[in-house]
Amino acid sequence: MAADISLGRPRASEGAELTAGVHMPQAGPAASHQSLTSAARHAEELGFTGIWFSDHLTVQRGTEYPPSAYIYETVVAMTWVAAATTTIEIGTSILVLPMRRPVVLGKQLASLDLLSGGRLIAGVAGGYIKPEFDTLGVPFDERGQRTDEAIRIMRTLWTEDPITAEFPVHRLMFADMRAQPQPGRPIPLWVGGHSVPALRRAAALGDGWHGVTRSDVVDSVVPSAVRQLRKARPEPGFVLSVRAFWDGLDDDHDTLLRAIEQLRDLGITHIVAEPRQRTEADYLRSIDRLAELFARAGVVMAS
Repeated sequence: MAADISLGRPRASEGAELTAGVHMPQAGPAASHQSLTSAARHAEELGFTGIWFSDHLTVQRGTEYPPSAYIYETVVAMTWVAAATTTIEIGTSILVLPMRRPVVLGKQLASLDLLSGGRLIAGVAGGYIKPEFDTLGVPFDERGQRTDEAIRIMRTLWTEDPITAEFPVHRLMFADMRAQPQPGRPIPLWVGGHSVPALRRAAALGDGWHGVTRSDVVDSVVPSAVRQLRKARPEPGFVLSVRAFWDGLDDDHDTLLRAIEQLRDLGITHIVAEPRQRTEADYLRSIDRLAELFARAGVVMAS
């Protein structure tokens, strides 16, 4: 069983108050083993509640996003920073669930949660970049049903022992099978996406929602998504979160403060800021400025 080693640190997964996380230098020129270690430890020292990672296994040349094809694999990178930190939560923003084998991924995430002391948040979604699916031989038009079933598969792996079940979409058969170790707690699953199917999936299967706002102005799709989700899932424990493409060095702080207030008023309880800096030194400076910004906005930071 995973020991909770958060030591009273505010947790984004609880969704009680507005907290802040920061995306790690996982891709592009700023990415290295040293920058990941430095950024993760620095974020923990500054009081962020979470450090976050994206998921792209292949990148088509010339695509607008992600901006770099040089990107560390998500679960490996998370494991690396888990070993370098002690209390900060570690999350995915997001894992493209249908591109991965759910039994393998479920085992990886259970192991990571246990080894990190119960610090994992699994943000998952169906994906939207067809060439990535083609590279992996996964039917793009099956991504919705594969995502739904993969969530059920992983939860089954984490809670039942032994397992006897069938999962027809993935053509999986469990006959009195065991998958140990299991996590000692329910791993939070935040379902991402803004489409109608994604919001339905979040409401039906998620412990929270993870959206995106792509500028220093809150995108119009965020309020609509929040209204739909709060109607379906009014309980305070259902977390509403967004990833924001905000940079502590390049963006105007007064504008970002207004955006934070907008998100707070909507009921968002966790914001993941993603710096755009392309060197380790500037990335760390951006994290410094973001911590100052969130503290100025009254966002809950760890002491």
